[in-house]
Amino acid sequence: MTERYELPEELRLTRNLVRDFNKNEIIPLEQKIPHDSITISENDFSRLSQKTREMGLWCLAVPERHGGAGLSLFANAVITEEMVQHAAGLYCPAYGTMGDAPPEIIWAGDEYQIKKYGLPTVEHKLKGWFAITEPSGGSDPARAIQTHAKRDGDDWIINGSKIFISGSPWGDWGIVFARTDSESRRGITAFIVENDWPGLTVEPVPVMRAYYPGQLFFDDLRVPSENVLGEVDGGWDLLANKLLARARIPYSASNLGVAVAAHKMAVEYSKTRETFGAPLASRQAIQWMLVDSEIEIRACRWLVWEAAWQFDNGEDFRQAASVAKIHSAETLGNVVDRAIQIHGGMGVTEWLPLERWYREARIRRIGEGPTEVQKMVIAREILNPGGVHA
Repeated sequence: MTERYELPEELRLTRNLVRDFNKNEIIPLEQKIPHDSITISENDFSRLSQKTREMGLWCLAVPERHGGAGLSLFANAVITEEMVQHAAGLYCPAYGTMGDAPPEIIWAGDEYQIKKYGLPTVEHKLKGWFAITEPSGGSDPARAIQTHAKRDGDDWIINGSKIFISGSPWGDWGIVFARTDSESRRGITAFIVENDWPGLTVEPVPVMRAYYPGQLFFDDLRVPSENVLGEVDGGWDLLANKLLARARIPYSASNLGVAVAAHKMAVEYSKTRETFGAPLASRQAIQWMLVDSEIEIRACRWLVWEAAWQFDNGEDFRQAASVAKIHSAETLGNVVDRAIQIHGGMGVTEWLPLERWYREARIRRIGEGPTEVQKMVIAREILNPGGVHA
């Protein structure tokens, strides 16, 4: 008998818990708040976050020893696909009621850094962010990072700026990558900074989504040496291998999840909406749009899973993560666009989340590395598999 892959029972049950939570708690709330909301009331947040803690759904990807569920990246990808299937899901999944994990690389810090920044963030007492992109660019940090840090006694002084930093306007602390060795392209160090320190200014960057990023200005920002994350001049490995490449996998799972939600809406609407005396679902033009979306979604899911599997098994997952990122961003845009076309005029109203997803989906071809840059990464690996790349 031919065997087929099935999700482990415990993972399927967890996924179903998240699905029911969104259906029974989050989506009904969204009917009562503004179309582009990125928050819910404090009372609702407290009530719902208490539920998710009791269900074991708090900070799913955070290691158990630090207060999270300790799920593998594959399990996290499966759950993320389900978690994001609501109006604000692409950038504010479940409105943080399942926990807002700190930047993953904080766990590479020492005991002091973990206790002061990592654990309070898991406990929802603080919010964290990380800053890479600068006005000079973001896709090639080895060359583009111009923000610099210089020693001053036991401290470091940071000067420069960052832009498009997600979460920074609402954050309490963040991890800033700055150049500490001007002679080396990889002479970069990670620093933990706090939003309210003198010398750091955070300003909002208005974009086409409600969840806007920030622009950071560093003017002689003094950072104590105990806030150096990892080794001096050792930030490149944290940046390239433990942060950026890994982050593309749950990012891709989010793209997939919202595409799934939009596709479900299109299928249901096509069966109930009638034109010229017959349901839309009977029209071949509509059927073909639905088929195209179905094919892209199925392929996308396996690409995301492959990248997550490779990561969990300690393999070189970077190419797979880039493939998943490209395909998921394109799938999301295509599926939402078709769903709007099937809904017609209703698709562009604020009565449905499709209009919001359409705007937000466009950003996903840029965020976490533009499509063109990901193609460069993939091409390098195809032409020089296993080689050393800059």
